[in-house]
Amino acid sequence: MLSLRLCCSRSLVISKPFIGFVEKLSLSSRRNVSQSSTRNLCFCAKLPIEPNGLTSSQNHTPHDSPLSGMEEVLGSYVFGKKKATEVAHLVWKHVVQKGDMVIDATCGNGYDTLAMVKMVADESARGCVYAMDIQNDALESASSLLEESLNPNEKELVKLLPMCHSKMDKVVPEASVRLVAFNLGYLPGGDKKIITKPETTLLALEAAKGILMPGGLISLVVYVGHPGGWAESETVHTFASKLPVNNWVCCKFQMLNRPWAPILVLLFKR
Repeated sequence: MLSLRLCCSRSLVISKPFIGFVEKLSLSSRRNVSQSSTRNLCFCAKLPIEPNGLTSSQNHTPHDSPLSGMEEVLGSYVFGKKKATEVAHLVWKHVVQKGDMVIDATCGNGYDTLAMVKMVADESARGCVYAMDIQNDALESASSLLEESLNPNEKELVKLLPMCHSKMDKVVPEASVRLVAFNLGYLPGGDKKIITKPETTLLALEAAKGILMPGGLISLVVYVGHPGGWAESETVHTFASKLPVNNWVCCKFQMLNRPWAPILVLLFKR
């Protein structure tokens, strides 16, 4: 059984595009979920309210939504067919264009960085991927992966930076970035005592907000199964909830009956 809970402000009027999205999820559930399976989803969204009490998206077609065309992708997460990181990559592909500038704010072992390079690389060599981490072990691991996975031209597009993501706006021009991606938690295979912190994550989100271009995306996969994980999740939620609805579309996907499952957060800048 699929249980879908919609979380929104009390003044929110649900738009036709969003209703269509939910209906498509419902249809997918009939095809993909057996009667004996249970998967609960908490979906939170912010949409702008016009003076007449309607959402601005009611005056647009579904194709104007940043999630337009992503119903099957998001449904695959709801029904357990794809991991949060896999869905995040597919959403990135929906947003990122060849030649774009993007940021991997938590480089880790380099798998997100590698995916980003493949998305932005083209013959013009205009794309750029900034990948940052405070751990040398992470940067060395990422460097090894990129060395064996990229061709010489693609390698030129990557900048590995030993720095905290809270200072990303010091190295990237304002309003020039299409995607900023975070995996919040600890380095897989590394020291689990070294984790991302709510304080620096908040600073990083503020920095990302300033350098993101219109039409860009801040993507977060928030891991909560370690000490401090839920506090960081609350920090992300509070930050997203305060973004102005006229300029941002903010979505949060959380499995209600799997409390330790990673949480997918997507913040689209209009």
